[in-house]
Amino acid sequence: MELPGVFNTAVRPDVIKRAVISSQSARLQPYGPLDVAGKQTSAESIGKGRGMARVRRTATRFRAAFVPQAVGGRRAHPPKVEKKLEKKINDKERRLAIRSAIAATSRLELVAKRGHRVDSIQVPIVVSDKFDSLDKTVKVRELLGKVGLGKELERIDEGKKQRPGIGKMRGRRWRIRRGPIFVVDGPCPVEKALRNLPGVDVSRPRLLNAEGLAPGGVPGRLSVWTVSTLKAVGEIYG
Repeated sequence: MELPGVFNTAVRPDVIKRAVISSQSARLQPYGPLDVAGKQTSAESIGKGRGMARVRRTATRFRAAFVPQAVGGRRAHPPKVEKKLEKKINDKERRLAIRSAIAATSRLELVAKRGHRVDSIQVPIVVSDKFDSLDKTVKVRELLGKVGLGKELERIDEGKKQRPGIGKMRGRRWRIRRGPIFVVDGPCPVEKALRNLPGVDVSRPRLLNAEGLAPGGVPGRLSVWTVSTLKAVGEIYG
């Protein structure tokens, strides 16, 4: 079928990157230590003339306290809760980034550059509206294999690896490859069926954003649309 005019938008990686950073920074939570952290001690300086630094020390072992260089002391320059973490972006720039990210999903060279296995298929992939009624992950896998996404499913299935280093102790133990994004006309049964596929995201025409269409600010994510959602996104973004 003929693609809407939004797919003719020029791809702007710079604007897409700004929109993704703005979306990521909006989720950050201000943080900082307690005002009295490292200062709750009865240590006092013993004065000069004793052959040691005039820092506050405990009365028993003469261990340094309170100062930044002491064990258990305060931090010299701690993070402030009043620091502005969010990176703002204009509404027109954000809408341009979404239109540009949508257009990038129809560029085969950009989709292949992201690592998706799209050797012999045409992007974006458009399926009938009956796709919304699929309620089993097995049926979804069977259909995706018929439209030429069998190698792509193998890629994301094999891509789950344990993160090296200390990062796996901080809530991000596994690294999962980013798979295709499905744009459906929800709520529908296929949304639950797609949740069992690793690295796959599900969205709706009015909920599309630059981060979902271009993870990490890199345009060209593989996308699967239904006929109705493709028409709807043309009406929304022109």
